[in-house]
Amino acid sequence: MREFVVGDDGLEDLFDVMMPLLDERQRRLMAGTVAWVLGRGGPTAVAETTGMSRNTVLDGQRQVVAGQAVPTGRVRAPGGGRPRLVDLDPGLVGALEDLVDPGSRGDPMRPLRWTSKSTAKLADELTATDHPISPASVGLLLHDLGYSLQAPAKENEGRQHPDRDGQFDYLNGQVVEHQAAGQPVISVDTKKKELVGDRFNGGQEWQPVGSPVRVDVHDFPDPNVPKAVPYGVYDIAADQAWVSVGRDGDTAAFAVATIGRWWDEIGRVAYPDADRLLITADAGGSNSYRGRLWKHELAGLAARTGLAITVCHYPPGTSKWNRIEHRLFSAISQNWRGRPLTSHEVIVDLIANTTSRSGLNVRAALDTGTYPTGIKISDRQLATIPLARHEYHGEWNYTIKPRSTIAR
Repeated sequence: MREFVVGDDGLEDLFDVMMPLLDERQRRLMAGTVAWVLGRGGPTAVAETTGMSRNTVLDGQRQVVAGQAVPTGRVRAPGGGRPRLVDLDPGLVGALEDLVDPGSRGDPMRPLRWTSKSTAKLADELTATDHPISPASVGLLLHDLGYSLQAPAKENEGRQHPDRDGQFDYLNGQVVEHQAAGQPVISVDTKKKELVGDRFNGGQEWQPVGSPVRVDVHDFPDPNVPKAVPYGVYDIAADQAWVSVGRDGDTAAFAVATIGRWWDEIGRVAYPDADRLLITADAGGSNSYRGRLWKHELAGLAARTGLAITVCHYPPGTSKWNRIEHRLFSAISQNWRGRPLTSHEVIVDLIANTTSRSGLNVRAALDTGTYPTGIKISDRQLATIPLARHEYHGEWNYTIKPRSTIAR
């Protein structure tokens, strides 16, 4: 007979032999008994060995200590218990995501999201649309979808525009209309510029014990190594993305060149019958609604592709609500956390290998082009752009038609 010693393989052997012989209640009581005998740290050790929930082990231990480990004659059948809500209502998760997506936000550098709507309000809206659910169950589903409760943060976005919510509704309406017609809808933005080299990158990854990757003590930029400038294009319906990693300026010309590469490499194949393209973008940056060069370059893209390009900008100060932040950039940051970004090629490779539980597929490439700053678009050039402003906030919502001649 082999003597059992805590800390060796005996604990695992014990459960491997006994668990298949026991019913569900007996397994819980046995786990609780062993945890009680082991003492401090026992519940955790038993949970890790058996794969049981630690709460289940603790529940078994409480029953043993309280003298409740007596035969009852009742055993729950395998798979017994209350069915999960998502099994009873397959459309529940999709309905919940439709409700929270327009009001979903988070830090694109971290894999966290939160929603501006309360669980009580969400439960009421779901119940009203034939998806009965309690606020507590909404909270559990949100947790499974990657949402978390967030404390107030100092993120002063300035005075809100009075039509802020109206613009969100208009933008979402444009997305729905384009997708219903089978037309491509993309979300675009520039991810945070990254230092290239043996620099510290927040997060952790698995390494041999005592052998962390060595990086520079200081994160001073190297004047001889340009920063990486990732500009992303995210196809909302297909959950696919293209990222160009630039080495030069984050300009409107670079942004539109990236959109053009997405269309050439992915878009025209995925949407062979498309004659329109909807772009959702932030109000500032290289794709600013005030940018003349942005509109001029889009006009050139429209002329080259034959697409009527509609742009809907998020209201000023609401960049974190852009879908690309949560669907693409957060996944990239999570994928490369703890890894030094030693070269532009490494950055491209890490981005291209980014995935998510939703099935995200990413393609990436290095852009070695030059995109000088300070390019001015004259009034005459601006006047030749075939731009039609929408009736609702034409400064944020406009369509550029594919006319073949654009003044240079």
